Amino acid sequence: GGGLLGVSPPAGAGSAAAPEWSFLQCFGERAPDEEVQEADIISAVEFNQNGDYLASGDWGGRVVLFERVAIRDRPSSGAAQGGGAPPAKPQASVAAEFEYRYLTEFQSHEPEFDYLKSLEIEERINKVKWCQPVNGAHHLLSTNDKTIKLWKVYEKSVKCVTALNCPPLPGGGGGASGGLATHMRGPLGGAASGGKGGGAHRLSTEALDVVALKARERASALRLPRLEHTDMVFTARTRRSYANAHAYHINSISTCSDNETFISADDLRINLWNFEVSNVSFNIVDMKPPDMEDLTEVITSAEFHPFHCHQFVYSSSKGAVRLADMRDSALCDRKSKVFEETDVSGEKSFFSEIIASISDVKFSRDGRYLISRDYMSLKVWDVNMERAPVAVFSVHEGLRSKLCDLYENDCIFDKFECCASGNGELIGTGTYDNKYQVFSMRGAPTETLEASRRPVVRKALKRPSQSPKSGFFFGGSSPNSAGTAEEDTEASGSYSNKLLHLAWHPTKNITAVAAMNSLYLNYAQ
Repeated sequence: GGGLLGVSPPAGAGSAAAPEWSFLQCFGERAPDEEVQEADIISAVEFNQNGDYLASGDWGGRVVLFERVAIRDRPSSGAAQGGGAPPAKPQASVAAEFEYRYLTEFQSHEPEFDYLKSLEIEERINKVKWCQPVNGAHHLLSTNDKTIKLWKVYEKSVKCVTALNCPPLPGGGGGASGGLATHMRGPLGGAASGGKGGGAHRLSTEALDVVALKARERASALRLPRLEHTDMVFTARTRRSYANAHAYHINSISTCSDNETFISADDLRINLWNFEVSNVSFNIVDMKPPDMEDLTEVITSAEFHPFHCHQFVYSSSKGAVRLADMRDSALCDRKSKVFEETDVSGEKSFFSEIIASISDVKFSRDGRYLISRDYMSLKVWDVNMERAPVAVFSVHEGLRSKLCDLYENDCIFDKFECCASGNGELIGTGTYDNKYQVFSMRGAPTETLEASRRPVVRKALKRPSQSPKSGFFFGGSSPNSAGTAEEDTEASGSYSNKLLHLAWHPTKNITAVAAMNSLYLNYAQ
């Protein structure tokens, strides 16, 4: 009952038609000559379980939340989008009949300093992960290099105290007690000071009746203060803080399907946490050698299985993806399935190990396939077949001759993320020049989309060779195909405009991609 990933197309059927992509929305769009502040650069993007909410984190330690709303329910004034003027309603938004609007934001992390190691800890958000909602409140995890925090985001009713004062009676006068004292001051004062000779000032029965009547009128007008609802606002507060468990920078967090635990990974260790316990974690993977001089690989990414709470996957800098089962051993780095493509050509260079490092690994929605991204390519693995990937898509093959330049400007160490559509038919990953590529598992042409109001750049036609066993198409642009993204990058030289972070809606063909401080949403019909 999983997705369609890996299912062979019907006999005699041609390549699947590529979806038509359109621009949906943009948050925080900047002018071409506008200078981007480093704190505003987006560093994490994530949809929640049903896609109704979208979260983004930035270098300034902030988490910004967006909510999906029907267009007919959109406020007439328009919501502020990323601090800029709200753009006009796009045509694709009309076709989609919904859009995302700004919901709230909060400061998740602050800059810190480790005095023992003389190390400055940045506030930059590395990852954001949604948790299961509880009692109508949303929960999410956010992490910087050292500390993970669990946030509760909920709708709070704003109330104020009203009816504080009693309205004055006609003819003036103060409050009830003041009026009563005024009416009684003269008669009682006269009675008290009159003594034996003060008969003229004694209270008559009629005067007492007047005072009692005034007192009853004042008492009946008294009102107790009360709380009245004035507004509903979203607010966030920290429920837990998980700190002091990682000696190295945290690169991944992933929630478990049991909604009770999550994992966090740094360069050498993976820890298992319980949501309710913030001071204890269990080490389930330890790749630290007895002598650090013998260190050959580090952990680059980790993720839980979508519905098996005992399985998780993690990748390494040597190009290996390991699937571990916590039922086999308490320490899962010794017993695991290894997915690693051997270099049959035997040609090795100075950059071979660098470009083989896997920057991101993801499960497909049905948990049957693994998607891994290294610098040059995107690979799809069947969890039941370790010997070779079932599909390989080239991303940066055109940059192979430019590896020296990429090494000099450190671009070769860029960590591109990958994602898959809800049905598994499409997978996407970022590249340079503010572009990202969408590959089809059905043999449709690869699409290169740009993070702009004109998302589709061009389609690279392919001559795929179909695998007789898996039904997958092994990608690779044909010599006569259209230009690729790396060729465009080589021509423009815009290696600084890189698209590292992106996410795919769990049920619809909606992608959210981060280009510097801007968040673009594209929609496929």
